[in-house]
Amino acid sequence: MSVLVNKDSKIVVQGFTGNEGTFHATQMIEFGTQVVGGVTPGKGGQKHLDLPVFNTVADAVKQTGADVSIIFVPPAFAADAIMEAAEAGIGVIVCITEGIPTKDMIQVKEYLRDKKARLVGPNCPGVITAGEAKVGIMPGFVFKKGRIGIVSKSGTLTYEAADQVVKAGLGVSTAIGIGGDPIIGTTTREAVELFMNDNETDAIVMIGEIGGSMEAEAARWIKQNGTKPVIGFIAGQTAPPGRRMGHAGAIVGGADDTAAAKMKIMRECGIHVVDSPAIIGQTVASVLNVPA
Repeated sequence: MSVLVNKDSKIVVQGFTGNEGTFHATQMIEFGTQVVGGVTPGKGGQKHLDLPVFNTVADAVKQTGADVSIIFVPPAFAADAIMEAAEAGIGVIVCITEGIPTKDMIQVKEYLRDKKARLVGPNCPGVITAGEAKVGIMPGFVFKKGRIGIVSKSGTLTYEAADQVVKAGLGVSTAIGIGGDPIIGTTTREAVELFMNDNETDAIVMIGEIGGSMEAEAARWIKQNGTKPVIGFIAGQTAPPGRRMGHAGAIVGGADDTAAAKMKIMRECGIHVVDSPAIIGQTVASVLNVPA
């Protein structure tokens, strides 16, 4: 079992023929991901990277059996791209696009409410199941197969955590970069739950940021339902109130939004919280009693 994507996933790339879509689709294919085609309206029937181009996601699904979509569509059109993928029956939608208007994401969130599709992102690095499939923009060489799940708001810290886990003699089952926007598809708690239910994941690294309540909600869920150790880190420990740090969602709006407050809640809920990302790997190894 794997989380969200695996070697059998059939990926369609929305925004396939653009610069970003072309570059990252090439990287995904080189990783071994089963990319079956792409979508660029008006270019249906053409070939790109030796794969078919379709005018619509529905056409791509009908002709290739695609069940996962990755979106490299400009912000003004990305919300429509997400909804088009969901309407076409895509099960996992990964949206890389940054800068989608919040009002558009409110509409998307409502639209997806009665759909079976799971959205990851937007403004995220994607999902990678080590040794099987890369659906995103992460550096694939960092991720070695193992049994540690990673969920992170930060793309860079996703890669850092994976690198440390591997250097600690362990490896990664799946890593999910959920994105740092105020409104995203898959929350920290939902990602953690996926890993808790995955029989190929032994422990979870949970990386959050200042702003919002997702980490606290995940921590409380873990306290009630957790069956595996969780190692946690919160970025933005020196951020002043009212200052946005990096992601659109990373802004301290109240006392419970600070890194210190989140870390306190996480510790109270039994999570192994680290003060620095530099010790994530060694902490995972220690919690699992893996010799250094």
